[in-house]
Amino acid sequence: MITSRIGMSPALRRAVFAPRLARLQANVIAKRSIQTESLPPSSAVEILNKQRLQRPTSPHMTIYRHPLPSVLSGAHRATGLALGALLYSFSLAYLIAPGTFDSAHIVEFVAGLPEVVKYGAKTLLAFPFAYHSYNGIRHLVWDAGKFLNVKGAYSTGYALMGVTAVSTVALVLM
Repeated sequence: MITSRIGMSPALRRAVFAPRLARLQANVIAKRSIQTESLPPSSAVEILNKQRLQRPTSPHMTIYRHPLPSVLSGAHRATGLALGALLYSFSLAYLIAPGTFDSAHIVEFVAGLPEVVKYGAKTLLAFPFAYHSYNGIRHLVWDAGKFLNVKGAYSTGYALMGVTAVSTVALVLM
C-alpha cells in the first residue's frame, strides 16, 4: 500500500481513513454552558477576598531550621538593643531624679533583695554583656579576614556560645 511507503503507521491510517472514528470523536467532545452575571465593582473585592481565604498559605519561618550564624546574628542585635536600652533608660532616670538613682541608693536597694532575685538580675545583665562583647571580638576577627568560610563561622559560633556560658556563670558568681 502507498501509505506504508510514505511512513504512515497502521494506527494513523485507521484514524485518517475511517470516517466512523471521526464521528465518534465528535460525540466525545463535551459541551458545557457557562453562565455569567454582571456584578458591581464592590462585589469583585468580596469575591477576591473569599478566594484568598481558600488559597494555601506558604510555610512560615518556624518550620525551617535556621543556620547557626543567622541565629547568632539576631542574638547579637537583640543583646545590643537590650544593653543600649538599659544604658539609656538608666541615664534618663538619673537625669530626671539624680538623688534616687545614685550609687548609694542602688546598693541599698539591691542589698534588700532576696538572693534568688539578685542571681536572676545578675544573669540578665551578665549574659547580654558577655555575649555581645565576645561576639564583637568574633566580628573583629572576621574583619581581619580570619574564619570567613562556613566551617569557620560555625566553629567560632560554637566557641562563642561556650565562652559566653562560662563567662556568664563567672560573672554571676562574682
